[in-house]
Amino acid sequence: MQERLKSAVNLATAASDVAPSRSALGRRTLALFSAVTANRGARVGLLLVLTLVIAAVFAPWIAPYGPSQMGAGMSLTPPSADHWFGTDEFGRDMFSRVVHGARLTIQVGLIAVGISLTVGTLTGLVAGYAGGWTERILMRLVDVVFSFTETLIALAAVAVLGPSLTNAMVAVGIAAIPFYARVAYSVTLVERNRAYFDAAYVAGAGHFRLVFIHLLPNILPPLIVVATLGVSSAVLAAAGLSFLGLGAQPPSPEWGAMLSAARDYFTQAPWIMIYPGLAIMVTVLAFNLLGDGIREALDPRQKARQ
Repeated sequence: MQERLKSAVNLATAASDVAPSRSALGRRTLALFSAVTANRGARVGLLLVLTLVIAAVFAPWIAPYGPSQMGAGMSLTPPSADHWFGTDEFGRDMFSRVVHGARLTIQVGLIAVGISLTVGTLTGLVAGYAGGWTERILMRLVDVVFSFTETLIALAAVAVLGPSLTNAMVAVGIAAIPFYARVAYSVTLVERNRAYFDAAYVAGAGHFRLVFIHLLPNILPPLIVVATLGVSSAVLAAAGLSFLGLGAQPPSPEWGAMLSAARDYFTQAPWIMIYPGLAIMVTVLAFNLLGDGIREALDPRQKARQ
């Protein structure tokens, strides 16, 4: 009995070096932000993401016209002082449509990644913690789904749910669940062997406390990196579905749908395809740069290997 108590004390002492106290979380967050902003690419990505968020929040005040307002100018008018990005085939202001499209992009990224991150994390966390048959069943199901490409899963989900932007977001979120589950499972297996987890277990912590108080906060950092990079993948996937007519439907100012509608006018009015395409490119680049900066900040060895 005394040896067991002594072991628990030793494990608790070791855990204090591994698991940060709540008072240290604020310092760690500030240190992480400083490390991220020290990266030049991450600063550019953060600036672009903030610009996208500002455009999405203040779109009604930034855009001079409504996103679906026809006759704002002559149809297929080139970029000018009155219409910065020109007009489309219905005379709608392209600048207004691109700005309002930022709202849909933020919505797609948050909802799709939120679905895949939540379900995937819980699946991997439970499988890694429980072990045994629970682990085998959950991870074999993940392997089965993981054997299909995300595009194929998204197409199948949209085919079942029907074409709409909401269904496209759900489909993209479902398609990425296996990847997040795999990451969460791998990190959980590592964290289960840490001293702080053994200390909590020996101290008599229940399953809920072990999973959600001790394991979950410590597996989140790599998942945050994956989620940040996953936003760009979600935006691309949703834009691809909209381009195929399976996502946002006209007259929604979604960038992928705008690219699809502009195909017939590319030689006559290339600007109605160029600006939505640039918006998608800049958004994907912004989240990739930010995600790389966060990954480098959380794993200094990554920078040393470069």
